Amino acid sequence: MAKKNTLGLWIGGAAGDGNASAGESFMQICARSGLHSYAYNSYQSLIRGGHVLFQLAISEKKAWVHPDAPDILIALNQDTIERVAKDAISAILFNSDKIKVDESKLKKGCKAFGLPIMQLAPNPLMQNTVAVGALIQLVGADLGLYEEMLRERFGKKTKEVQDANVAAAKAGYDYAAKNFGDIGIQLPKGKGKKAVLTGNQAFGAGAVVAGCKFYSAYPMTPASGIMHWLAPRAAKYGMVFKQAEDELAAMNMAVGAGHAGARSMTGTSGGGFALMTEAIGMAGMIEAPVVVVTVQRGGPSTGLPTKTEQGDLFQVIGASQGDFPKAIIAPSTVEDAYKTVGEAFNLAEKYQLPVMIVSDLTLSEHLETVDDFELDMPIERGVWATPRKNGEAGEPFLRYMNTDTGVSPRAVPGQEGLLYVAGTDEHDEKGDLISDVHTDPAKRRMMMEKRQRKMTFLAKELKPTKVEGPADADLTIVCWGSTYTLVRHLMETVNAAGGKKINILNIRYVYPFATEDVTAALKKAKKVLAIELNFTGQMCRLIRMETGIEIKDKLLSYDGEPIPVEKALAKVQEALNG
Repeated sequence: MAKKNTLGLWIGGAAGDGNASAGESFMQICARSGLHSYAYNSYQSLIRGGHVLFQLAISEKKAWVHPDAPDILIALNQDTIERVAKDAISAILFNSDKIKVDESKLKKGCKAFGLPIMQLAPNPLMQNTVAVGALIQLVGADLGLYEEMLRERFGKKTKEVQDANVAAAKAGYDYAAKNFGDIGIQLPKGKGKKAVLTGNQAFGAGAVVAGCKFYSAYPMTPASGIMHWLAPRAAKYGMVFKQAEDELAAMNMAVGAGHAGARSMTGTSGGGFALMTEAIGMAGMIEAPVVVVTVQRGGPSTGLPTKTEQGDLFQVIGASQGDFPKAIIAPSTVEDAYKTVGEAFNLAEKYQLPVMIVSDLTLSEHLETVDDFELDMPIERGVWATPRKNGEAGEPFLRYMNTDTGVSPRAVPGQEGLLYVAGTDEHDEKGDLISDVHTDPAKRRMMMEKRQRKMTFLAKELKPTKVEGPADADLTIVCWGSTYTLVRHLMETVNAAGGKKINILNIRYVYPFATEDVTAALKKAKKVLAIELNFTGQMCRLIRMETGIEIKDKLLSYDGEPIPVEKALAKVQEALNG
């Protein structure tokens, strides 16, 4: 009988037990062996304690989702056994010195493999290292790669610490080889090495390559990962990194840096974004380019700090008061997160406006292998005024000149011969305020129309929103953001089975909305199902507002976790057959 060549792995325990470090290490081993993987860590907002479940899928082909159930469960505490041991399919690895397993409650064929940690490792904290060593033996992975990983991870520790961890991993490996037997899983060798990134790391790397020179933020889960990635690297790449005292300061700093001529970015989550919105309007009024990443979590208020949701769509669309030009993009994969930052900076500078990138916890914090992708990004800095010396002949510098495109020549503040006023009140072409003594209706109309004119040209520059998959599909699934990877998995699964087919309409450009493209796609669709992580179907509401088309069939989830594949697949079958 052929062995299974894919793996679903769960590692459960309390915060502080080393769940994530063990899972990430094994993921890196597989990536260096050329395999694809996708991981999601479900955790609580506790430093220690609570229940944490690291969920990892390993495959020779691209992995789009984490597994609904594990082939192998590594249990680092008794609570994990009580909660999820019943879901394991092939085997459970556990610390037999402190954990008890009732094998009568396990699935048929699932084996319970106890590891006597005190016998195998000098320190009980190494139980996760021992377990990963045993896991490597069970699935035919490369122990040598794990030894390399451990020496890298503990590179700043003494050689004795490194040797102890390597010995613990080998002890787990040897114990499994001697005592556990075959469970019918053999991971293959893939081609080449894969990179492993989170969405937040991709946002940070994208900012560096796109030429971002200023990043300011206040820590807020789940956007903090961008800070964590940039902080130790910013100086190396010529970037000023500033941890602000709050989100108001962070946003104002970013707007100021953009106004001064630097490519600038900030990041936050829903509560912090709420504080930033007035300054976003300021960027719109003074036409300062700035990029804002907002990473959604469960709300309202403090909500679910460590859980996922897509409930902030209209918050971002409605950010700040009044009408002003802006762009909103919702990337859907790690690669897309990387590329979106470069696109956002180019749009921000070419059209001199704020660009908001909407992510969520799933996209920003999940780990995913990526194949080689184009690192270089085109950098377009827009229209700049020609410098001239004071007293040189010429008309006064009009920073907010009324142009055919709405984009005015830009200058660094204080530049000789190009002095101007940048007021947050309404102003004329020179920047002089028109609201102090009396409001000038004609100039107000001119300036409003000038700014909004940018949107016509910006919209033409955006890539078309197209259906992905078979054109003759029986069902079109509408999604946005992180739900794309689930829907992509559903499309590949359903279409590979034969019979009825599905395709995907992924909404990436939230504002300006691709009204014509979305209308055409939905009118061609035989049936439509929307999948979102919120209670009210916010993308469906936006589509109805922009196109007049109502999507009635929806799968909406708001429990803080990604939608299980089995649940989504059942809804797809219902939609196909209903």
